[in-house]
Amino acid sequence: MEQFKPGLEGVVVSETEISVLDTEVEKIVIRGYDLIELAKTNSYVDIVHLLLEGELPTDEQRQEVEKKLHKYQALPTTVLDILKLQNGRFHPMDAQRTGVSVLAGYDDDLEDRSHAMNIKRSYMLLAQLPIITANSYRILVDEPTLMPKDDLSYSANFLYMITGEVPTEQEVKIFDKSLLLYSEHEMPNSTFTARVIASTNADLYGALTGAVSSLKGNLHGGANEAVMHMLNEVSTPEAFEELIREKLKNKEKIMGFGHRVYMDRMDPRASVMKEHLRELSERDGDDTLLRMCEAGERVMKEEKGLFPNLDYYAAPVYWKLNIPIILYTPIFFVARTAGLTAHIIEQHENNRIFRPRVKYIGRDY
Repeated sequence: MEQFKPGLEGVVVSETEISVLDTEVEKIVIRGYDLIELAKTNSYVDIVHLLLEGELPTDEQRQEVEKKLHKYQALPTTVLDILKLQNGRFHPMDAQRTGVSVLAGYDDDLEDRSHAMNIKRSYMLLAQLPIITANSYRILVDEPTLMPKDDLSYSANFLYMITGEVPTEQEVKIFDKSLLLYSEHEMPNSTFTARVIASTNADLYGALTGAVSSLKGNLHGGANEAVMHMLNEVSTPEAFEELIREKLKNKEKIMGFGHRVYMDRMDPRASVMKEHLRELSERDGDDTLLRMCEAGERVMKEEKGLFPNLDYYAAPVYWKLNIPIILYTPIFFVARTAGLTAHIIEQHENNRIFRPRVKYIGRDY
């Protein structure tokens, strides 16, 4: 009772078989696998299977996951109708929060917390959230809604519904990799929120709704969007370096740098996205954004000893994929749904309700 750690920093709150950030060996471990190694040869669908089923899929199992995700894409029309009734005023993250809540009303087995039923729900949510997310933006800007194509993969369909164009193989590969890197990251605020809610024996939809609310907070999600807005303030590496120095002089927070776990090095996920930014820069014959990001990286290391996190390099990658800035964090949430639902299921099956105490600093009594 005498221990007090603001923000629960460094406090272990759960045992889990899902993931850990091992700072000693500098690995993001997902069910025993190094996430960065997985990113070299595996797809997002592989990670979905790993998180939900506990093992990497065989080729046949991978195909089954894709089929399952296609099968569950039949989104109730009511969901998009509700978003349309808001006259384009819903931020896509509010649309995600509302959409998940509405989907609960279509679950005839809502009180069934069994492992098999929660796994089924997880696949259904993974299938339907890209449709809600992409079309919430399309409704927001008064564009026709789009449904998935039967001949496109999960990641290709997501990108297609966002941009309205069938993506190239290279674009699908890079977008898929970003989903993989965002898929799971141990116990950030949104995951903790989901587990706290699930610990009351609340249903999976409720826990996931809490998670998206947590992620919308600008101290957790939103960094990738802020990075791109900052990059768009200027147009050259020199000007970007000057901009960051001016912001530091004014004691402004520079988004995309620093991490509660990666204190003395670059987020390894950021390194992967940096290489994909280089790849897209070569495709376009324009490396301006890459050189701007590298300039910012140098300044922040020199001035603050801070290093890029995943959001810093994911932002310009999404920009080059023609993804609207307002969708950057919602995409993060869709990708993270695989990890979130795995944590909710684990909490339901090994549950003890969270009930911490406080350090009282009020009036004497």
